[in-house]
Amino acid sequence: MSGSEARRPYDVAILGGGNLGTALAEGWARAGMFEPARIVLTRRQTEKLDGLRAEGFTVTDSNTDAVLGADLLVLAVQPQQLPELLGEICGDLDEARHRLISVVSGASIADVREACGSAVPIVRAMPNTAVMIGESMTCLAAEDGAPPETLEEAEALFALVGRTLVIPEDMIVPATALCACGIAFFLRCVRAAGQGGIEIGFHPEDAALLAAQTAKGAAALALRTGAHPESEIDRVTTPRGCTITGLNEMEHAGFSSAMIRGIVTSARAAAELYEG
Repeated sequence: MSGSEARRPYDVAILGGGNLGTALAEGWARAGMFEPARIVLTRRQTEKLDGLRAEGFTVTDSNTDAVLGADLLVLAVQPQQLPELLGEICGDLDEARHRLISVVSGASIADVREACGSAVPIVRAMPNTAVMIGESMTCLAAEDGAPPETLEEAEALFALVGRTLVIPEDMIVPATALCACGIAFFLRCVRAAGQGGIEIGFHPEDAALLAAQTAKGAAALALRTGAHPESEIDRVTTPRGCTITGLNEMEHAGFSSAMIRGIVTSARAAAELYEG
């Protein structure tokens, strides 16, 4: 093993081993991008990552060791923890080798750069927890004038765990509401459909399966055809039929309005998460 390899034993350091950080680690390992042992995750209470350690991932409570051991750094802490993390690691950042990807909600690239006072390349990403199974929708943004390879590397990484879209940075907060929070919104729809299935006679486990698979099929249709969702809705609605009856009942109860208002409200909240 060369001196360089011994000094930098990791391919990527995920600083923050919470739900999203661990999902990223598992997703990249499952995709074959990195060996688990060459992914290091940090967390104060490392015992909470014992399951990942048992799978071969490297776990530490030292952000400094992780930064010194990897060139690619993923900031994955909670927004309120970011100032402390940056204060801890910024003195160890090397502009010649380090690249940062921040998945911290609400924190802009300018916030991170101002806190660090470093010219290290930074990409801002907003994935969701479906990275774990390769089905994330990840939005990415870089600074104006950033080297193209910086964004290209991030795109390649997140394309391994789902689909990607490069957007202006000022749209990352709205993407947080639609894509990251959206996982919970759509799962709540699946849960509600399952509860409806129970009420019409299915056993709970059967109702959950029917609801989830139907939701998966609906999403796959929307992605495959690229058509407006209403065109597929029209294919299953007939005059005086049971589908239009159910749809109208949901709309009378405010279904679409509630979803829209939820996304807009989440976007407003996401904009206020980080206070550097």
